[in-house]
Order: sequence, then C-alpha cells, then structure tokens
Amino acid sequence: MKRIYLDYAATSPTKKEVLQAMKPYFFDKFGNPSSLHRFGQETRAAILEARNTVAKFLNCGAQEIIFTSGGSESDNFVLRGISNRWHKPHIIISAIEHYAILHTCQDLEKQNLIEATYLPVDKFGLVSVSDVKKAIRKNTILVSIMYANNEIGTIEPIREIGKMIEKLKTQNSNPKSYFERSEKKGSRATVRGPYFHTDAVQAIGYLNCNVRYLHADALSLSAHKFGGPKGVGVLYIRKGIKLSSQITGGGQEYGKRAGTENIPGIIGLAKAISLIGDKKYKLRIKKITTLRDRLISGVLKTIPDVILTGHPKERLPNSVSFCFKYIEGEGILYNLDLAGVAASSGSACTSGSLEPSHVLIACGYDHKTAQGSIRFTLGEDTKEEEIEYVLKILPKIIKKLRGLSPYWRKNV
Repeated sequence: MKRIYLDYAATSPTKKEVLQAMKPYFFDKFGNPSSLHRFGQETRAAILEARNTVAKFLNCGAQEIIFTSGGSESDNFVLRGISNRWHKPHIIISAIEHYAILHTCQDLEKQNLIEATYLPVDKFGLVSVSDVKKAIRKNTILVSIMYANNEIGTIEPIREIGKMIEKLKTQNSNPKSYFERSEKKGSRATVRGPYFHTDAVQAIGYLNCNVRYLHADALSLSAHKFGGPKGVGVLYIRKGIKLSSQITGGGQEYGKRAGTENIPGIIGLAKAISLIGDKKYKLRIKKITTLRDRLISGVLKTIPDVILTGHPKERLPNSVSFCFKYIEGEGILYNLDLAGVAASSGSACTSGSLEPSHVLIACGYDHKTAQGSIRFTLGEDTKEEEIEYVLKILPKIIKKLRGLSPYWRKNV
C-alpha cells in the first residue's frame, strides 16, 4: 500500500543532517552545561553556538533567545510572563489563534488576571490592521497575532501590524498621558505602547522571520515543524522587555526558564534553522507551491460542493484546506488513511475533538459545513505522483460518503 504523508503542519520528519548533528550530544558530549568541568563547558559552548545561529537567522541578539520545549510553551511564556507583571492588563489576540494562545488568554481572563479582546477575521481568515489599532487601549500590554494560520494557511499582515504599533509608540512621546501602567509590586514602569508578539510556528521555512523586518517584540518557533526534533522551541523576546519566569529553580536561560537544557534538541533546532537558508531552499518552496496549486485546482475541478478555505493568494506555500459539504471530515480522513494518505481535519492539537474548527466558525462557516473540513499540508519530500494519486482517489471517497449522507440526499 502507498504511504503518502500530507500532514506537515502537524509535524515534519527530522532531517538526516539534524540527527547527525544531535548524535554526539547523546553519547560523547553529554555534560551538564552548568558544570564547571570540561564536559560541562563543552556543551555550554555548543548551546552558545546554537543560540548565535538562531539569533542570526531571526536578526536579533543572542541574549534575546530563550530555548523552550516548543511552540505551546513559547506562546504560554510570553502571555503569562508579560501579563503577570501588571495589574489586570489588556491583551489583544485574534479569534483564530492556535489554542496555545487562545486557551491561555481565556484562562488568564477566567482568573480575572487580564482583560482580553478577541478580534474578528474576514471570510478568508484575515485580521484587519485597523481593527487592531481600534482595539488598543491605554492599558493594552500585548498584541498577539499569528503569522500564518495552522488550519487554513492564511498569512496575516504581521509586518503592517508591527509597523502600526511601532508608529504608535513613536508618536506617544509623553508616556504619562498614554500607555502608562504600574507593575504589581508597586514600582512604576512606563511602556509607550503594547508589545507585539507573533506565533510563527507555521511560518518558519516559508516566510520572512526577520524580527526587525516584522517589527515584532516577541516571536515563537517550534523545531519539529521545519525538520528539527520534537520537544524544543524558541521564544524571541526583545531586550528590555520584562518577563516573569514560568519555571523557577536554576539560572538557566538568563534566569527565565530553570532546568537542565535539552542539549541534543537545541543542537538539532539550530541545525534545522541553518538548513533553511541553503541555496536549494527557494527551489523547494517553488516546487511545493506548484504542487499545492495543482491540488487546489484538481479538487475544485473534479468535486462539486467543495469550498477552498483560507485566503486564495495570501496563504502558505504548502497549505491546502477544503470544506466538503454534506459530509464529515472524520469519514474522509478514515477513508484517506485506508488508501494510504495521511491528512488532517484541522489542527493536530484538536484532532480528538468532535467540535467544529473555531477557525472556520470565526470565518463565518456554519457548523455543518465546518464539520466537513480537511487540511492537506505538503513538505519538501512531497512528490507530483503523490498529489495525482490523491486527486484520483479523493473524488471516489467523497462520492461514496455523500451517498451515505442524509444531508446530501436532501440537497441533491
């Protein structure tokens, strides 16, 4: 049986070069970086080199990089770490954020620790820059908008939002009349505008993640989305931003995240990032985009009553998502899997849920339509013949499932 993997947004295979770079740090170079002997100093030097590699890629300082366990921790870290320093601050996020942002924000709000605004999106999942600007208040401490959506692939206007927020800060030269807040412990601290964070977990490898280009104050990454190992990620946090520790104990990660570092994971993450910039990478993205467009056109041409979700143009090069009317995505996935094709009904973090996608509901789709969602995400190993195979079997699967569906019989 064919085995075709089209779920790269959930995770990607660890690259061979990454594994080779990691291997010595399991066996020969295993010292604790906090130890003073040579074994420890050897791994400490390796972490420093990895931090410099990541910093160079993001165009920031090495001291602005915090290694975490992944994207979810990085997202939690920035929301909780910043909001904990203020008395009931205001946070702005979009209605289609990954649950690592959305549920964290809801949890903080439920505990009465913050005030929150959940921005609407249009039918393509786009956030309006003007809506962000209108939502900013005098006590707004953080704006967090994802760079690219993990379910529908829509690319948000992150640079424009970042520039708008930066302009606000520049214009407000008198901080006492705008954006002045008190820290919880009673000391005074002034911020001339909200901090701006973006969850770039799906964007890295496809979009420009230069934090200066994006005008971002904070950015989250996860290694396993771009050929690195699972269990390691990055939080970029601009120098000067005060962030409360979320794991206390030792002084690792500049005193912000205690615990012995995941040395092999950090080395693997840095190696995976270094491979993004090689000369062949742009050609691989071009190939993936061509295959994505072939899948989109083929499905829309051969299957009736199907909706392409997400923005038709401003979407990730590897992301394709549809809603197939009158049937449920779970049945489609099951039949695809029987045929050897791995896809998804949305975010991997919500695959066990029977609830329709909060992303699609926010885009204006009704519950029945949203239940028929399927996401195909491609990678650099995806082949043309694999896409053609999907286009051959998918119409048969949809036809069979609709033949069993009472909703389909009512509407034909």
